[in-house]
Amino acid sequence: MARRSHLTDLGCIACEDLTELGAGKEGWLVNDPTLLSALDTHCLALSNQSLILILDWNNQDSNDPSSINKLKIRPSLIPSLQGEITAIQWLVFDDIKVLAIGTSNGYLLIYSLRGDLVHEQMIYPGRILRLRVRSTKSLLSEDASSEELCVVMSDVIARFDGSDLWKMLQKWSQDTHSQMWEQKTQNGEDLANSYGRITHQLWNVSKYGSCADASITGLMPPPLMEVQSSERFYCAVTIGEDTVISAYRLSEDRSRSLVGAILSKVVPVAFSTISSFSSMIWSSKKASPKKSEVKPQSFARASVLTCLKDHPRKGEKLTLSPSGSLAAITDSLGRILLLDTQALVVVRIWKGYRDACCLFMEMQFGKDKASSSSAYHEYSKSDYCLCLAIHAPRKGIIEVWQMRIGPRLFSIQCAKGSKILQPTPRFISSSSYSSLYYPLEVFLLNGDSGRLSVLNRSFN
Repeated sequence: MARRSHLTDLGCIACEDLTELGAGKEGWLVNDPTLLSALDTHCLALSNQSLILILDWNNQDSNDPSSINKLKIRPSLIPSLQGEITAIQWLVFDDIKVLAIGTSNGYLLIYSLRGDLVHEQMIYPGRILRLRVRSTKSLLSEDASSEELCVVMSDVIARFDGSDLWKMLQKWSQDTHSQMWEQKTQNGEDLANSYGRITHQLWNVSKYGSCADASITGLMPPPLMEVQSSERFYCAVTIGEDTVISAYRLSEDRSRSLVGAILSKVVPVAFSTISSFSSMIWSSKKASPKKSEVKPQSFARASVLTCLKDHPRKGEKLTLSPSGSLAAITDSLGRILLLDTQALVVVRIWKGYRDACCLFMEMQFGKDKASSSSAYHEYSKSDYCLCLAIHAPRKGIIEVWQMRIGPRLFSIQCAKGSKILQPTPRFISSSSYSSLYYPLEVFLLNGDSGRLSVLNRSFN
């Protein structure tokens, strides 16, 4: 009896341009902490601190791996001002797709697929650790819908509403097309600054020390005895060195504590002084146009809900389920915690998974091979079961477990130097909302060979 394969090969992304990012060395994809990746349908972005390489294999010739489309973006970053690239993420709206970049000095930059700067905005002085996109759309109630870009820093979380990002990108798209039609040209930096600052909320989440990762998990009810209003409340989960898990209720209200008030005033002034001094030194070496100083906005209110301290364990990575109701958290001693983000209770624990990486995925059960290859629109969300893919690099395997307390469905061997990836969630505008359901998939990239595969979503 033939052994069942749980991987489908999609092709090879190997090309000479990858050598600028370290390709050619064993384990280059996973051993370099400054190497970043972001996956979208038929498109992969890889980045180091100064270069972004976008690989698009949508029209690739299967007989010619070199036919893959490539784009290099070298952002014009001043080390003393914007800093270096520390996070990347795709932003996908209907027919508009752009790449968001976070820097070590708290700047958010957005680039088009032609390499043009679309938008630049300073969020807060500090290193951006991660950019997260979350999209949950409900036709029954607008209050149940939440689409956002979450900017994670060591002490701060910022939230950009999907509708505000969409409005800015629509305006940019219209201006770009009108310029092409009228054959006008405009400086890229001037165009990026012509849309003003995008509205966002900012919260201080350093009550229990700096965080290594964080995410807004979704909307939550207001506190008891709170006066009912149109104000929204969000739940945020952070992980770090001092506490394995911390949870906060984030309010849109900018009423803040004394500590938050002090931080919002002292930190920007201190950063501004250091930045100004560094700019003086930098400008003596390289002349650059002077930009007007932009101060970050004040903090909104963040209330502590709970925390879990378990010294010497440290939280390392966090990943959310599609609905945000579950979070998988890895720690420094090889444990994986499955957190119910609504009840704020750990519902499952795995042990012996050091340096593991987790991603949620959705699988079909009881589907034959013919149906598993059918189009997505033949199935609805109810046809899929939520699972957790655990990549254990030290064991050289990927395991898939059924949620929440189900068994291990299967495990597969993977080569050393491999990495699991997941496409960025797409923002869904009300005008384009469809009943089509796109299940969550997990991809496997072998850095040494360049082969890209997808974990099969059908399990018999």
